[in-house]
Amino acid sequence: MKVLKRTLLLGALTSALLTTVSFAAETVKIGLIVPMTGPSASTGRQVDAGGRAYQALHGTTVAGKKVEVVLRDDAGSADQPRRIAQELVVNDHVSILAGFGLTPLALSVAPVLSQAKVPAIITSATTSTIMPKSDYYVRTSNAGSQSAVPLATWATKNGLKKIVTLVSDYGPGIDIEKGFTDQFKKDGGEIMESVRVPLQNPDFAPFLQRVRDAKPDAVFVFVPSGFGSIFMKQFVERGLREAGIKLIGTGDVTDDDLINGMGAPALGVITSHFYSANHDSPENKAFVAEVRKANNNMRPNFMSVGGYDAMQLTYLALEKTGGDTDGTKLI
Repeated sequence: MKVLKRTLLLGALTSALLTTVSFAAETVKIGLIVPMTGPSASTGRQVDAGGRAYQALHGTTVAGKKVEVVLRDDAGSADQPRRIAQELVVNDHVSILAGFGLTPLALSVAPVLSQAKVPAIITSATTSTIMPKSDYYVRTSNAGSQSAVPLATWATKNGLKKIVTLVSDYGPGIDIEKGFTDQFKKDGGEIMESVRVPLQNPDFAPFLQRVRDAKPDAVFVFVPSGFGSIFMKQFVERGLREAGIKLIGTGDVTDDDLINGMGAPALGVITSHFYSANHDSPENKAFVAEVRKANNNMRPNFMSVGGYDAMQLTYLALEKTGGDTDGTKLI
């Protein structure tokens, strides 16, 4: 009797294991590492919403596999993503990592990718130095200077000859500053001063005073998504608009998610970027409608598009591999 019970128990366990293995083989997990709390929480909400919007519009299966997102909050802290990435790969058996709201966070996972041979889709961080750090990085956002360069040409064509640049002092800010400056000078403009603001410093007032004292035609600004409201408010409070100084910058400043809360200070600001929620196309209208419907009427921004495109890229890659999740094949 005991032998029979033991045989039945082993049979049940074997069946359960086979079921688990079968289920695992039919499910592709994406480990999404984004800030859902802290000062960059808007980024995490938007990236997550974009990925979910793609699945709502296109389904949750591809190449015979169900695609499942495992969401983890890194709180925007640089010491979190590497640990989280290791846990997702080892414990949750994810086949792809995605997210990374800031450059230091994206860079921190490079050793994990190279060792585990797991692709990481960067939805947000824009610094040019990230990509060479691992053969397993891909990006669905932009490289920072791509938005700055056309604005430099616009500025000279619209009579802005003397400009002060003001950027957050980290990888993307330096990339964007260089992209704008090189093009602006090439087009005949003059950079009067280059001001860099510590990334963790939310008080722009003393730096804006330097800009006002320089008396430029305009100030070109880059601050990370989420900081635009503070900057815009202090730009007006320090009297730069009153002094006739034009405010121009990349679209991070006039983030679609936060622009409603900026109020009057946002009026007259000129920005350039790779996405606007107002883009007039059937695809964008469907995207915006889905994000609003599923997220309490939230307007999607460029971070959300990064999440949408990351999910689309995953589906396209899985179609090409026939559902094979080997990291090198996916890359």
